[in-house]
Amino acid sequence: MYPAGRPTVALFRGCVMDTLFRQIHDATRRTLEANGYRVVEVSDQVCCGALHDHAGQRDTARALVARNAAAFAGKADYIGINSAGCGAVLKDAAHFDSSAAGSDLGSRVKDISELLAMAGPVPGAPLSIDIAYDAPCHLEHAQGVTSAPLAMFAAIPELRVRRLPGSDKCCGSAGIFSLLNPGMSRAVLDDKIRAIAAATPRPALVATGNPGCLMQIGAGLKAAGLDIGVAHPVELLDESYARAGLY
Repeated sequence: MYPAGRPTVALFRGCVMDTLFRQIHDATRRTLEANGYRVVEVSDQVCCGALHDHAGQRDTARALVARNAAAFAGKADYIGINSAGCGAVLKDAAHFDSSAAGSDLGSRVKDISELLAMAGPVPGAPLSIDIAYDAPCHLEHAQGVTSAPLAMFAAIPELRVRRLPGSDKCCGSAGIFSLLNPGMSRAVLDDKIRAIAAATPRPALVATGNPGCLMQIGAGLKAAGLDIGVAHPVELLDESYARAGLY
């Protein structure tokens, strides 16, 4: 049994994250629970509607947001999201669903970094590596979340974190932009890859909190022949916690 009064977080699973990055959901659950949250599942949730909105399918996006508003109503204190694109749409749920349920949904949505920063977060074991933090546009610009990811990294002793030139700029993924405009998308990405390649010391990993960014930057690094990995920030905290024996 969880202690009385422990804040609850309903994990938003999404589409791309649940299909391709389920290990990030697992890391999200573990790190939240290590920081005093009780994580609950909501089975009748659906796609956030972000990609539909990007494609101009506004009616579909509105319908999906309304379904999520109904699904998450009364289920938890917070709705935890580890995809910046999904978070940007659902924080703005009232724009898509003007009902009280839409406003309630948006008011409870928090990025995983925000939830962990609110809780501390608990320090873990050392990870003595160099990483570059690349801020997803939908997190830094759309949601205005800038300090919370850095608070997560600060809980990992010996982790060396830098923000390289252009780390606040788009990687070129931008929802479905990379599919519709691959040439321009790659041109935008090239600037970011050059900045990473020129960094001294060169980072072992690029950390970013959005699936499109993870795939786009990861592909760019591989195409450039750079032996640099990509990871979601919560994966680093999860590894630190595992080494510390917190679970």
